[in-house]
Amino acid sequence: MDAHSRGRADEIDPADQWVLNPQTGHYELRLDHSAGQSSHTPSPSRPGTPGVVPPPTRRARGRGPQDGATETMPPVPGQRRRRAAEPGERPGPSSRRKRKPEKSRKKKVLMWTGGTMAFVLVGGAAGAYALYRHFDGNINTIEIAGGTNGGFKKDAAFNILLIGTDKRTGEGNGGYGDKNSPGHADTTILFHVSKDRTNATAMSIPRDLMTDIPECETKQPDGTVKKIPAQTGVRFNVSLGQSGRDPGCTMRTVKELTGLTVDHFMMADFNAVKEMTTAVGGVKVCVERPVNDPKSHLKLPKGESTIMGEQALAFVRTRSSFGNKSDLDRMKIQQQFLSSMIRQMKSDDTLTSPSKLYDLAEAATNALTVDTGIGSISKLKSLAMELTEIDPKNITFLTMPVIDNPNEPTPVTVVPDPAEAPRLFAMMKSDTSLTEVKKKEQDAKNAQAQAEAALLKGARSTAREVRVDVFNGSGITGAAQKTIDWLQNEHGVTRSSNKSNAPEATAKTTLTYAPNQADQARKLADLMGLPASALKPGTQNAGEREPMTLVLGADFKGAGVPLTGPAKAPEGAQTADKQVCAK
Repeated sequence: MDAHSRGRADEIDPADQWVLNPQTGHYELRLDHSAGQSSHTPSPSRPGTPGVVPPPTRRARGRGPQDGATETMPPVPGQRRRRAAEPGERPGPSSRRKRKPEKSRKKKVLMWTGGTMAFVLVGGAAGAYALYRHFDGNINTIEIAGGTNGGFKKDAAFNILLIGTDKRTGEGNGGYGDKNSPGHADTTILFHVSKDRTNATAMSIPRDLMTDIPECETKQPDGTVKKIPAQTGVRFNVSLGQSGRDPGCTMRTVKELTGLTVDHFMMADFNAVKEMTTAVGGVKVCVERPVNDPKSHLKLPKGESTIMGEQALAFVRTRSSFGNKSDLDRMKIQQQFLSSMIRQMKSDDTLTSPSKLYDLAEAATNALTVDTGIGSISKLKSLAMELTEIDPKNITFLTMPVIDNPNEPTPVTVVPDPAEAPRLFAMMKSDTSLTEVKKKEQDAKNAQAQAEAALLKGARSTAREVRVDVFNGSGITGAAQKTIDWLQNEHGVTRSSNKSNAPEATAKTTLTYAPNQADQARKLADLMGLPASALKPGTQNAGEREPMTLVLGADFKGAGVPLTGPAKAPEGAQTADKQVCAK
């Protein structure tokens, strides 16, 4: 960027903060904003700024003693003013540049990270410098009908929908076929970020999942709102692109499917994979046997390889090389690929390379399309900094639990697993970290052992023998009464009483019981699907008609909805810190 064409001294451009020190041969960050305009006489040189990475060396522009010579500049001069026009030269547009707003002038050099998943998964990787206005102009946005421009809440968990569309836009992508298609939700990941920002769960949603797509509104280019009719019993991937649906329709479909509110979306096309992997110098992948796929054109030797560009795109697109050649197995490959990309972005090889970080930020902002709620560099930077401390070992990838579609003689589509899918959704709603599952399982085993030991002292109770007082600490109006109705009408627990609100709100549901009530506690826990960690044994025996105490917490999602999901990690879950070889 040519800093000579910038405006007055008070209109400082971020690029003008970097000046060449001829004593060191490096560009340095000028921190003295009070320095005057540079003269033709060099001033004494100053040492370089520690920890500041120089931008690429610029070449001389305009006339000089030798074409292509490196530009000669005074050592760490004051801020440069507008270049004076040479005789006969017409003023360029930059000489009439409008005054920047105060907020914009204060943003000099922006710490940033790049990558299709970088803003979400690697967020806040320090060391990159980027020009605010340049990258801000790269980002494409879509205004979601009913959406918000308020960014995200910093004191709450949030969900971002990552959408990979199969639209064949971009150089060289028309050859993949179906080049005139408006695209589908080909790869979709619901990315849940915990309230305390220590962990994240990335759940892939199968494109061939049969579901209902609710009616949705889309903002048209002229500002009007168009209603797209609902569809029932269709593939999930038609929630985007088809019938004029935008990413907001996909967001609404995910909410109806999982019960989780989707706060924002990020969407990328084929070019994103090619450009991001090239920007970081390639992503390492591993295969258990040689691959030669004529459909995706993927060719890999056995073992580990570093892939980028077209080869990386072939890797995430192939469905003929691994597993049972289904879309479900392709999602596992994509999860392994994204995990590897996270590790590469977190590596010193990337974080200490100014050129890689710059290329990554440039490629990312060009490739991403986001909702207007996070559609600026400042908002994406804020989001990234929120996530900077998440360790790859605490980022869990998994696929929504599904079963073969029972309505098809030869199933080619899938439906949500009626037992496992709701458990996973409940886990994400309650902000439970999957990486803490092993600890939870051990706690559950310990509580189970205590309960079973107590049970040896007496026979297991029947439902009619269970006595319990129910308190509502969940924050859900009427939760205690609904639980009482469910226990009495559905399971015959007639000796249960509604004690109204608990003294204070509580995060977790608990069942407190006396040692001689252990059999009743186990029966009630079985009926309600309470995890063993929710059982709180006392030390003193209770009277013959004394009830146990059940306090419903914020993790309570409704009468009959089990809370046992978080006690067991979903099958196939893998964390981003581990290299897995594709089979």
